[in-house]
Order: sequence, then structure tokens, then C-alpha cells
Amino acid sequence: MDTQKEALRRIISTLAHKNDELQNFLETVENTVTGLQEESCKVMSDLEAELEQLRSALEEKGVELHHIIKEEQQRKEAELQKQLSEGKFALLSCEELLEFANQTLTITNEEEFLTAAKQIKERVTMAPAFRLTTRPAVSDNMSQFTVDFRAERAGLQRLHFLPVPRAPEIDVSNCVVRDNAITVAWRPLGEADGNSDGGSGPIERYEVEYRKTNHSSSLRVAGEACWEKICDIRETQVTISGLKFDSPFVVVRVRARNKAAAGEFSEPVAMETRAFTFGFDAVTAHAELKVHGDSVTWEPQGVKGHDPRLRAKDNKSSRSATPSPNKTAVSRAGRDRFAGESYTVLGDQEMIGGSYYWELRPLADWKSFSVGVAYRASLGRFDQLGKGAGSWCLHASQWLQTSLAAKHNNRAKALDWPLPQRIGIYCDYDNGDLMFVDVDQLRLLHSFKTKFSQPLVPAFTVWCGGIAVATGLQVPSFMGKFASTNQSLSSFTQ
Repeated sequence: MDTQKEALRRIISTLAHKNDELQNFLETVENTVTGLQEESCKVMSDLEAELEQLRSALEEKGVELHHIIKEEQQRKEAELQKQLSEGKFALLSCEELLEFANQTLTITNEEEFLTAAKQIKERVTMAPAFRLTTRPAVSDNMSQFTVDFRAERAGLQRLHFLPVPRAPEIDVSNCVVRDNAITVAWRPLGEADGNSDGGSGPIERYEVEYRKTNHSSSLRVAGEACWEKICDIRETQVTISGLKFDSPFVVVRVRARNKAAAGEFSEPVAMETRAFTFGFDAVTAHAELKVHGDSVTWEPQGVKGHDPRLRAKDNKSSRSATPSPNKTAVSRAGRDRFAGESYTVLGDQEMIGGSYYWELRPLADWKSFSVGVAYRASLGRFDQLGKGAGSWCLHASQWLQTSLAAKHNNRAKALDWPLPQRIGIYCDYDNGDLMFVDVDQLRLLHSFKTKFSQPLVPAFTVWCGGIAVATGLQVPSFMGKFASTNQSLSSFTQ
């Protein structure tokens, strides 16, 4: 019967997985339908806007051409009207002179005849009719304004939607994940045929979208992050830097754009982005340490919380037959919490096998802190980091005097280096390496060489002030130059 139950559990698990997959598929289809409706409305609106611009351009061009023809007509009419006016005046003058000449022929007095003839001769010489050209100043030909829009009509008839670029192909072999940055490279489809635009017009730019996911599948699971977008990319690769790798994968996709149209996205590619991500285990935090996301601050609870004598006196006076409410309320979490002078908090993720890296930054007005790793089981509630064989740390202080030291098994090694503002912690569990680096100066502060035998957890001590940690970081490439040194304290802890 147990065998049948186990088989049934496997079937149930398979069905549950398929059920989630189908739900995600249906959600994707529904989102696609909604997107299709929105995109259709958008392109219809764009089409109407383009047609309206065409109509407006035709009307403007028609008005312009009409105006040119009208101006030429008016110019020629003005010239011809001027000639008509001058011709009419010349004709009237000529008719008057002709009548006067005919009358002169009837004069019988020789002296009067000669005088009249002389006047006629002078008037003929000055007559407008003999100074006026008898050809029209302009012709009625307007053939220079003949139009033939057959080519334009053919162009209008060829109007169609812009060719959409084909989806590029992500070049997985040239995609790189390094130093919390991903470089995505791609090829325009059709490049192998010598046509970099894939036959769809020149590609002007690209768009890349990416999102974090816990799955290598391209389907988005409910509750996962939405796509983030990078636009206006002119090259065929882009580097996305400054990422926090708090998920196992980043899925990327790319599409091309020409003058105004965007093509389909490429097939999504999942890039593995595993890194060490942890938070503070608030259950372990000393009562005077307050966890706020990625930071821890020391918030004292009064004088009694810092003077052992006052605490002892207070505890002694509060003893009675009736247990105090605080003692009654003590839970497993309360017993795990650090106390006394151990202002300590642990990380909530274990390290066992592989390499790990995170960074610490002291907050303003800090006085003292320690950072390192520890065997969780080896630390008692009142133990301090570096005091036992199961913890290793770097201790920094600017209380009374400035000091920087590496500590392990109740021994300390003073380090001659200014207090760093950004500390990188690198742990190679398999090789037994623990390194502390001044990230801003790329200086190896100290390295421990040992053999880890139990799961480790990040460990921190804070007194006065606070610290902030950055997780989700890959082991940075600069760690490669920091080989394990002989600065190990394990030699004098044996």
C-alpha cells in the first residue's frame, strides 16, 4: 500500500505542476488577448492620423498649386489689359488724325494747306499708334502648369503598412554574466544572408526586456517580477549592470525597431544568475539590535541594559515566587537570541560547499563592528565573534582609538590599514579560504586559511551605530588576483 501511495503522490505532484503550468498559460493567453485589443486600437488610431495627414498635405499642395496658377494668370492679364488700354488710346488718336488729314485735303488755300500738312506730319511722327507694338506682350499658353500625378497616384495605391523587422536571435555564446552584470548579444535575423535588416527596411534601434525568475522557463509565474525595459539601443549588444542577483535566473528577450514599427520579440533566453543572498536572522539578534531590511542598528534600551552590575542588581531584586512575565514568555526564539555583551546577529542562510561573497558598509556614527562567519552551533548566547574556535571575523573600531584586526579563537592580529568604508567578504568553503577586502581600494585586508567542518553562517557584531550589507552579489572578478596568503591565524590556534 505504501508503494501505491508513493506512486499516487508522484501523480498528484505531476498534476499540480501541470495545473500551475496551465493556469500560467491561460493567464498568458488572456493577457495576449487584452494586449491584442489595445494594440489594434492603437494602430487604427495611428492609421487614421496618417491618412488625415495625407489629406491635409494634399489639400495644402492643391491650394499652393492653385495659387501659383492664379498668380501667373493675373500677371498675364495685367500685361494684356495694359496693352488693350494703350491700343485703344492709340486707335482713338489715329482716327482723329485720319479725320483731320481728310479734312486738310479739302482746303483750297495754299498757305492754310501747307500749315495743316505740317501739323499732320508732326502728329504722325509723335502718334502712339506708330510707337505701339502690335503683338500681345504675353501668350495665352499655360502649359507650364500642366500636371500629371499618375506616379503619385500609383504611390498612393502602393501605400501599405511598414515592414516589421523580424525577431532577432540571441547569441547565447556571446552572452556573459559577470560582476553582477549581464551582457546580452544578438544577431538580426537574415544577417547570414548578407541582409542585416532581414528584408524589412533598415533597423534603427533595439529594445531589450529582462526580468528575474526562479525558473528557466520563459513563462511568467504568478507573483514573479514584470519585464523591465531598456530602449534606444543602437548596437547589437547591451550590458545591464548594477543588478542584484536575488533569483536563480534572469530571462532576456530583444526586438528590433525600424522607422516606427517594432517587431516581435526574440525567443526568451534564461541566463543563470546564482549568487549568495541572505538576510539577517532577527530571531538571533541581540535585544538591542534592530533589523531593518538589509541593515542593523544598535538601539540601547537604557542604562540598565549596559551596566552588568545594575543588571545583576535588577535581576536579584525582581526574583519572587511568581515568575516574571518576561520569563514566562520566553520561547525557543528567545533562547536563540544573543544577550549580554554579545551584540550579535547571524545571517539566515547557511554556506556549505562552493564560493560566497557579500559586502558590508558601516553606517554613519558607527563605533565598533565585526563581520565574519561562524558555525551556528558553536556560538553560545553570550559568545562574541572571534573568541572561539568556531568563528572568524574582521573587527573594526573607532571607539577611543582607531583599530582594525582579524580575530579567531580568542586571538587577534592587528592590521595596518585605514578603516575601510566598504568591505568585501569572500568565503571559499571547499578550499577553506576566508578573505576580507577593502573594495574601494582593492586591497586584501586579511585572509584565513582553514578547513571548515560544519555549515557556516554570516555573522555580525554591532555596537553603537549600524551596518548595512549588500547580498545577491556574484564573486567579483577582482577576487581572482587575491590568492590565499599565509596571513592565516589558524596556525596559532591549533
